[in-house]
Order: sequence, then structure tokens, then C-alpha cells
Amino acid sequence: MASEAHMPGPECLVENTNGQLLVNPEALKILSAIRQPVVVVAIVGPYRTGKSYLMNKLAGKNKGFSLGSTVQSHTKGIWMWCVPHPKKPDRTLVLLDTEGLGDVEKGDNQNDSWIFALAILLSSTFVYNSVGTINQQAMDQLHYVTELTDRIRARSSPDVDGVEDSADFMSFFPDFVWTLRDFSLDLKADGEAITADEYLENSLKLRKGTSPKDETFNLPRLCIRKFFPKKKCFIFDRPTDRKRLGQLEKLCDDELDSEFVQQAAAFCSYIFSNSKTKTLSGGIKVDGPRLGTLVQTYVNAISRGHLPCMENAVLVLAEIENSAAVQKAIAHYDQQMSQKLQLPTETLKELLDLHRASEKEATEVFMKSSFKDIDQLFQKELVAQLDKKRDDFCNQNLKASEDHCSALLKDIFSPLEEDVKQGIYLKPGGYRLFIEKMQELKKKYAQEPRKGIQAEEILQEYLKSKESVTDVILQTDQTLSEKEKSIEVERVKAESAQAAAKMLEEMQIKNQQMMEQKEKSHQEHVKQLTEKMERERAQLLEEQERTLALKLQEQSRLLQEGFQEETRRLHNEIQNLQKKMNKPKKGCFLG
Repeated sequence: MASEAHMPGPECLVENTNGQLLVNPEALKILSAIRQPVVVVAIVGPYRTGKSYLMNKLAGKNKGFSLGSTVQSHTKGIWMWCVPHPKKPDRTLVLLDTEGLGDVEKGDNQNDSWIFALAILLSSTFVYNSVGTINQQAMDQLHYVTELTDRIRARSSPDVDGVEDSADFMSFFPDFVWTLRDFSLDLKADGEAITADEYLENSLKLRKGTSPKDETFNLPRLCIRKFFPKKKCFIFDRPTDRKRLGQLEKLCDDELDSEFVQQAAAFCSYIFSNSKTKTLSGGIKVDGPRLGTLVQTYVNAISRGHLPCMENAVLVLAEIENSAAVQKAIAHYDQQMSQKLQLPTETLKELLDLHRASEKEATEVFMKSSFKDIDQLFQKELVAQLDKKRDDFCNQNLKASEDHCSALLKDIFSPLEEDVKQGIYLKPGGYRLFIEKMQELKKKYAQEPRKGIQAEEILQEYLKSKESVTDVILQTDQTLSEKEKSIEVERVKAESAQAAAKMLEEMQIKNQQMMEQKEKSHQEHVKQLTEKMERERAQLLEEQERTLALKLQEQSRLLQEGFQEETRRLHNEIQNLQKKMNKPKKGCFLG
């Protein structure tokens, strides 16, 4: 996307005012201009833990997201900053900074849970930022993760096999990054040096036991392990002494602790290289307008007292985009036809071939832009509109041919008509001269190019309208005997009958061509739909295989740790997923 879509500073995306969450229209306007796929990084954590500093670093700035320098939570709601992706020029980096969790001044922290849930739903990388080590207090502060099953729905209706809705969380949840600030421990386990990732893995180990205390210990750990597809950890030393922490955005790197500077650079490098494009089920890459629709859909659901649902949000998005895809396809069809079609066409086949080629391209445009077209409702709408366009062009072609041929006949035959009015042919031998002239003019008419499909019919109508004149000239011609006149009358009738038979044959050919065109059109739509469904099926299988592999890994870990009950639950989820993967594929129908 051009740089105008990138912002000089952050803008509030979701306002949190008096307990109400509201989407900021100005932020949606900014998103609507970003046509590139987006990489969305959201950061969440307790207030005054330095979240905004890290986000400013990701934006490549010292200032931007408000840092604050007191114990008050500075950022309210969710703030957004869209910047060019430093490593992927075909992507836009969208940074979401959230208000601090657990701000005592807010009193009611109901919206903390919603902001936590929104950050997960909107991001492709979810950063949880806290101070110190991963101890039980840190886990207790992360209780929001245990409430996600009461805050988010994957599906709009319960699974028929009774598998919990949260079993699908892993398929669309973002990657999880835990940033630990002011970390003072040595990274060691059993006297051996370990990495930050290994420290996180050890911290997420479960404790055996069934007491309420054990359950409280295990639940947040289990949720992190089961919900998030990928987990990563970064530790940070204290950046400077306590007195200068409030001036962090004014300090240069050489005024900060060198270890901290290196750690911050490693964090940014990882995010830039590893954060994925925000993608929905079916491999649908999210761009700015799509992200805006998701924000609106989720916040509207929360405002109405409903749970934000991934499936519903995708369907809302699909309805908007599929409707636009129909219009885009029709616009492409119109453009192609206006560029290539010159009315009248010489034959109906010429028009139908051009229509079919333009229709094929239009269908490709629709297929490329559409997704989740339940029961092919939007494709059927496209088919109906294209059929109407074809019929309209056929009528226009008919009319253009009729008008052109009528004007042509008038131009060619007007001198003859004038001679008839002057009585030039009302004389002995006049009939032969009249017929010769008629044949000459008909030949001239036949030689005129691009008369269109009505050429013969309009000619016959014209000749029929002149039958009485022809008859008068014939009967007036005294050089012809009665027998010759009778023979001539029969000849004219036979010629007329032959022309009528020819027109009937042409009409049957046109009807046959139209039927063949409709069948070819139907087959083309079915072909493209089948190919699209195959691609979507392959994409879904790829996603399911990825999720299955992660669930099998987690099952293996739980088994090694000796947690039979959790292993059994996960086994049920795995079986249900495998059953979905082995479902026979649906056929495609375009009634």
C-alpha cells in the first residue's frame, strides 16, 4: 500500500469510555485505505509494565504510544499504529497497544477481559508483557486466559459430537510471546543454562494433584498450552535506573543498559521475521478493510451482550466481500464487452463467443475475491446477472441489426421507390426492368458488411411490404400473357416460401446456439467452482493437519508428565478433528 495509509502516530481503535467499548470511525477510515495483507501484533499486560515502549520500538520510533510516567494506566482502550513492515514490503505492520490490565482506578475491570479477548481475536502475534519472573503471582495476573472460554466462541453452534468449543481455539489463535521485564534470575535449571523458551516451557509444566489449589495452579498453564499454536519467551534486564525510567522515550540507546538494548533488538527482529500475516480459516489473508470489519463485528457483539464469534465474524466479512465480488465481476464483464463488442455482430455465435470469454474472466474475478459463499448464493446471483446481461446484449444486437438494416434498405431502395412513384415501370416491359433492378439492389444489400443477424428478416419484411406494388407492375405489363403472369406469381410465392424456410432454419440454429451457450456457461461455472472448492479443501486440510500435529505434540507431553485425564480429553479432540478431516468432500451444485 502507498505510504499515505501509514500513520505518523497512533490512533485509538477501540475506545473504553464509562465501561462502554466503541470503535473509532477515524481508525476504520485509516484501515479501509490499507489494501495490503496485515501483520497484527497486539500487546497486553498489567499496567505500568512498559508495554508501550516495546510497541514504539516495533514502530521504529522512540515516541508514539503513550508511555506515561506514573502508576496510572496511561493507554485507554486499544490504540493502533499502522506502519510499513520493515522486512516485508508487501505487508503492513499493525501494532495494537492496550490499556493496562488490573488498573485499580477503573474499579470494574469487566472490560479488561474483553480487551484481552479482542487483542487475541485481532492479532496474529499476541504479546503478554509482565514484570519479573513467571511465578504463581504472574500466572494469577494472567487469569484472563482462563476466562477465554466464556469470552470467545469459535463456532456459532455447539459441536454435534459434544467437543468443547475451545478445542478449535488453536486453529485461529495467534502465536503467544511472553515478554518478561526487569528479569533478574539466572536462566538455569538443575545447574544447567537454559534458554528463555525452555524457561517458559518449564514454567508451563503442570502440578499433579486434584485439590482446588492444584487446579488453580494448572488451569492458566493448561490454557496457554492448549490454546496457542506457538509459544515464545523474551527476557529483559532493567533498562536504566529507577529515577530515569520516566524519561525512557528521551534516552538514547547508549544511555540505556547495553544488555537491555540487545534484548529489545532481538525481540524486534523476531517479531519482524516470524510474525505471520493475519489469516482467517480457509487461508483468507486479512487486509485493512477486513481487519476493520472484524473489529466492528466483535465490538458490536460485545455491546449487544453476545460473545464475539470467529465463525460469525468470517460470515459477516464474507457477505460484505462476496457482494462486492459480484459487483467487481460484473464491472469486469462490462468493461470487456464495452471494449470488444461492436453491435451489430455478424452472427449470434460471434456475440455468444465474446460473452462466454468475458463471462469466464468475470467468474475468475469473482472466484478470486469471494470466500465462504454458503450454498453458492452469491455465485448464483452472479450467474443470474450475467444471464440478464447476455439477454440484454442479444436484444440490443437484434435492435442494432434491425435499425441498421432498415436504414440500409431505405438508402439502397429509395431511388427505386421514387421511380415507382413516377410510374416509370408502369409500361410494357416494365415488370422485367423492375425485377432486374430489384435483383441488382438486393445484391448490393447482400454485399454490405456487418448488417447483423436480422439482415434476412428485415429484407423479407421489406419485400413483403412491396408485394402489392410488384403485383400492380406485373398486372399492368401488357407484354406478358396471363399464363406468364401466373407463372411469375407462383415464382414470387416460391421465392418467398424459400426465404421463410431459410429464416426458420436460421432461427432453429440460433436457438440451438443459445442452448449450447447456456450449457457451456453452466459447465464453466461448475468447473471454476469445483476447482475453488478443491483449493479450499486442500487449504482446510493443511490447517487441520497443522492443528493436529500441535495437538499430538501436546498430548505426548501430557502423557509424559502423567496427566491421564487431560490426555484423554485431548485424545477426544484429536479424534474429532481426524473425523472432520476424513469427511467425504461435498459436491458442488449450481441450481
